[in-house]
Amino acid sequence: QVHLVESGGGPVQAGGSLRLSCAASRYSGCMAWFRQVPGKEREGVAFIRRDGSTSYVDSVRGRFTISKDNAKNSLYLQMNSLKREDTAVYYCAARFDSVCPGMPSASWYVYWGQGTQVTVSS
Repeated sequence: QVHLVESGGGPVQAGGSLRLSCAASRYSGCMAWFRQVPGKEREGVAFIRRDGSTSYVDSVRGRFTISKDNAKNSLYLQMNSLKREDTAVYYCAARFDSVCPGMPSASWYVYWGQGTQVTVSS
């Protein structure tokens, strides 16, 4: 069992930055950030694997950076140049597996945090 707790969301103006954090109760090999807006499916935006390699959805590549601190069992998402369309509830996801696929869908992940709201205004 892994417990995930996100923090760092809030209101921000377009063009601004936010840093999301996810505290995990223990190390989880495959982790990711997803986001969801009402009426839409949960969308994966950034993925990090056991070896530290990362992948991003096209809409955030170059603006968002996912990172982790294994010593602290923590995951981060640095979000720069935020746009109104980045407004969503952001979730931390994890799965302890020996192999982390490239960009899995939400159904592949086992553990989820409660989410943190990010609201970008113009």
